[in-house]
Amino acid sequence: MILIVESGATKTAWRAICPDGSVREAQTAGLSPTCLDLEHTRDIVRAAIPQLNPDGARIENIHFYGAGLVSPESASPVEEALLMWCPFARIEFHSDILAAARALFGDGSGVVGIMGTGSNSCLYENGSITWNIRPGGYILGDEGSGVALGRAFLADLVKGMIPSDVQEDFDREFGLDYSQIVRKVYKEHATSAFMASLAPFILKHKENGHIRMLLDDCLEAFVKRALARYADRSSDPAAARRIGIAGSFGCACEDMLRNIGSQYGLEFVKFIKSPIDELVNYHRNGI
Repeated sequence: MILIVESGATKTAWRAICPDGSVREAQTAGLSPTCLDLEHTRDIVRAAIPQLNPDGARIENIHFYGAGLVSPESASPVEEALLMWCPFARIEFHSDILAAARALFGDGSGVVGIMGTGSNSCLYENGSITWNIRPGGYILGDEGSGVALGRAFLADLVKGMIPSDVQEDFDREFGLDYSQIVRKVYKEHATSAFMASLAPFILKHKENGHIRMLLDDCLEAFVKRALARYADRSSDPAAARRIGIAGSFGCACEDMLRNIGSQYGLEFVKFIKSPIDELVNYHRNGI
């Protein structure tokens, strides 16, 4: 049996490829090595494994893809928890950007963009990541993400620049005054999650001229500052102008991205909300 685990800060998608070729699945809370201690990590693994392997079959390989895997040491709590349930497994740890790359291009070539709560990108050539422009996080970067769009919207909102009809709709839906917004951004935890949570509301108003300008600026910043820069570093510039996008926010902006990309000579060739099911195909083909 093979396990494939794709984890973010808030949720983890699990898939088990059984010996007969069937696939079982589960979903748990996020397994972020930077946020969880060993006890909580064990609890999450304990919730998933019985669903995936109720018969107690031998689990031989685990492919774990996750954010926050900055060094082999950072994976140790997850590794220890997995080995408690899968003592014979060979575990490979990979970054979330490699998960997106394999899901979008297999062992081929192209430029990969992650566009969800945050953003990231890389140049992927013949199955390997050859260049990664640092995302910078929600303060220094994360262009083209839900958090970047939410940040731009709130910046205009607090200065009274949002059109009145959108402002009124925001007040009805969220009921936040200036002091509450400031507290959520500067005082409470999960600031990036709060700002990114505004993206669906903002997208609902994308036909409004001001909101469309915010969206275009957010998306073009990602294209200009990340995606369009890879062609100059690639051994195959044509392949580096083929873009694949993973993430719910990116999928929601597909038409806008295609339009902006054409202005930079880029072709957006594939959009996926999550890498997990494509990763099943990738590893199944590698069996």
